[in-house]
Amino acid sequence: MAVSPSSKALVRDRAQGLCEYCHASEDWQFVAHTMDHIVPQSAGGADTIENLALACFNCNTRRQARTECVVDGNLVPLFNPRTDRWNDHFAWSHDALSIVALTEVGRGTRDLLDFNGERHGTTDKLQRIRAADRSNNRHPPQVDRVWAN
Repeated sequence: MAVSPSSKALVRDRAQGLCEYCHASEDWQFVAHTMDHIVPQSAGGADTIENLALACFNCNTRRQARTECVVDGNLVPLFNPRTDRWNDHFAWSHDALSIVALTEVGRGTRDLLDFNGERHGTTDKLQRIRAADRSNNRHPPQVDRVWAN
């Protein structure tokens, strides 16, 4: 069963146009954000708005059907946009160019989804994009916490 256009609109509106994982704004992306099943369909996840998150192409592709990851040898859940608050697990660095993990869930999610580009060698590119967006008052999202350190 496909996600209905009305459900997609509700999910997109609820997310305020942000990827619910890395908080990239859909307004400034070349590819529209996608519907991500928090509980994967392969694990019985439904096409309901309660199980859908707006996700950028990179986060959706990197998360795949994972719901957990390993942090320091421990299995931890990935960030769940329906039950977790973004600001409890993440913040932007003082210059707003990198996402700082505040918890194990945040660290595992940040690293697995490569929010800052370290695994894929795109750190400089991401930081240039974020700096340009910051200079145009498009970054960081106003709802996000910025780390004071």
